[in-house]
Amino acid sequence: MSDNINFELKKDGDIAVFKLNESRFDASIAGLVKGEFTILLHTDEVTKLIIDLSEVEYCDSSGLSAILLAFRILQSNEGHIRLASPTKNVRSLIEISQLDRVLPIFNNIEEAIEDLKKL
Repeated sequence: MSDNINFELKKDGDIAVFKLNESRFDASIAGLVKGEFTILLHTDEVTKLIIDLSEVEYCDSSGLSAILLAFRILQSNEGHIRLASPTKNVRSLIEISQLDRVLPIFNNIEEAIEDLKKL
């Protein structure tokens, strides 16, 4: 298990963009990502989160679990989440698990930001 994860965090007003710069989003980093989401969403009072998955080529149930944690925290604070730029494999996993019903997916960051600005 690694001790750190490679990610970028940018804020645009009340919208935070979390870009995971890892090719694998699995059990080896999911716990660390959950920690980052928990800190970000509880202490920084972020209510709109975009998770940029453009670098992630492989995701498993542990990775989805981390995304769902962010979703639940945001939901309890009347916040919103969007997924942006998932690779084909990651998008397929999200759709097969039917999480696209609660996790809106956008082709790029710009579309996700525009959608959140309407709220």
